[in-house]
Amino acid sequence: QVQLVESGGGLVQPGVSLRLSCVASGRTLGSYAMGWFRQAPGKEREFVAAISWTGSTTSYSDSVKGRFTISRDNAKNTVYLQMNSLKPEDTAVYYCAAPDRRFYLDLRRAQYDYWGQGTQVTVSS
Repeated sequence: QVQLVESGGGLVQPGVSLRLSCVASGRTLGSYAMGWFRQAPGKEREFVAAISWTGSTTSYSDSVKGRFTISRDNAKNTVYLQMNSLKPEDTAVYYCAAPDRRFYLDLRRAQYDYWGQGTQVTVSS
């Protein structure tokens, strides 16, 4: 069974940076694409970023493109989300996600089978 544990969230002011981490256990992540999603109060969970299993290809939602960077360290079984220039509209619970099958890259929430418990990010002055 795959377990994902996110960390790094917090309460920050607009314009600052945070780095989220997602550590996996129960499986070596190196052969799987990974994704980050977020869910704001009253809204559906939405795609934020994804990374191929090689780490060579990434994809971002339009709302975070140019500000967020997804990366991975397969040796540490960890995926990161570097978030810069945070805005109040980035406030949400952020979830790390892993699929049960191998594919190169996918942005669709339904393609991911394992989810972490989430980490809260609040951007407020």
